[in-house]
Amino acid sequence: MHADEKFTPKTWPASPEKATLEGKNKFMGFWFFLGGETVLFGSLFATYLALKDKVPSDSHALAKDIFDLPLAFLATMLLLVSSLTSVYAMYHMKNYNVKRMQAWLLITVLLGAAFLALEIYEFNHYVHEYGHTFTSSAFGSSFYTLVGFHGAHVAFGLLWIVTLMLRNAKRGLNLYNAPKFYLASLYWHFIDVVWVFIFTVVYLMGMVG
Repeated sequence: MHADEKFTPKTWPASPEKATLEGKNKFMGFWFFLGGETVLFGSLFATYLALKDKVPSDSHALAKDIFDLPLAFLATMLLLVSSLTSVYAMYHMKNYNVKRMQAWLLITVLLGAAFLALEIYEFNHYVHEYGHTFTSSAFGSSFYTLVGFHGAHVAFGLLWIVTLMLRNAKRGLNLYNAPKFYLASLYWHFIDVVWVFIFTVVYLMGMVG
């Protein structure tokens, strides 16, 4: 099969993301990339756990005192639902339905943007209400590095998906861009999985002391 070949829903391959050698190579490179990302996030988690609640003696900015669990839970739900909508988008990609794929990707982007907005609000609240900043303590540095680094990944994922949507709005689907859409979706799932760990390790464990 050629990447620029014309398709119909009946001739579209069942796994278009791996129908070409280029697509398979993209998958291999992507898994190597995720391996490095996993090691990096693992290091940030370890650093956070080592520095959790390491604040000056006169500070009241401890995890159990400042974290807003309902807000973090709402952000978690937004990101988990966005993972589901990206699954729907890839389902329609595999069925060669460009319009529905784009629609579900748009919903994914909106949910991801709402997550980022909540995270920015959360950071602003901690800074102004508790003086919990990046430089206020070792705890603050480790918290903002871990959670903020994840937020940067969310922003990158949103930019990736939006770029794919805009660049291929008129081109439709082919075997060249199908792997790109699929890998962007996998990246989005990776971001969601990392956030589940952040919600558990940072917020839930932080609330119990």
